[in-house]
Amino acid sequence: MDILRMLENLHELAVDQPRSFGPITWGLNKEEVAMQIAKVRASLPNELKQAVSLTRDSERIVENAREDASSTIENGKREAERIVIEGRQEAERILDQARLQQERMIAENEILKLAKAQSEEIRNSADRDAVQMRRGAENYAHEVLSQLENVIGKVMTSIERGKGEITRAEPIPMNAVVREKVRA
Repeated sequence: MDILRMLENLHELAVDQPRSFGPITWGLNKEEVAMQIAKVRASLPNELKQAVSLTRDSERIVENAREDASSTIENGKREAERIVIEGRQEAERILDQARLQQERMIAENEILKLAKAQSEEIRNSADRDAVQMRRGAENYAHEVLSQLENVIGKVMTSIERGKGEITRAEPIPMNAVVREKVRA
């Protein structure tokens, strides 16, 4: 008997001829069903048994692959989470460094502003001092020139007086002047 016929008989016993009363089925000859199933199993060709074995092995391999894939996905997720955490930490570190540098630059800018203000104040003070020194030098020069003018005025007055006295005095003969020059 071939396998298809045995399967057909099994179908008739189990499906087509069961006795039922409402939802309850009775009259199924369990021994006959068991014997038919045993015959089917015994008459299965080796290729079919090998195919079933290969199918089971394939299913096992697929299940192992699914487990490996699941494990790999989980490991990948954990690795991705670790990388994201490290990335966030690195980003925070970079932001902290940027904030520190910004604060340093702001402080340096404030120092630069303060230094510019101080240098401007020093330059203005130096300009005021230079103006005062120039005025002082000009006043000193004016005083010296005024004193010199007074002295020269007195000298000029003395010269004029001396000239005036000479002119009012008696004239010296010319021969006496020549004789004086010769002696000298």
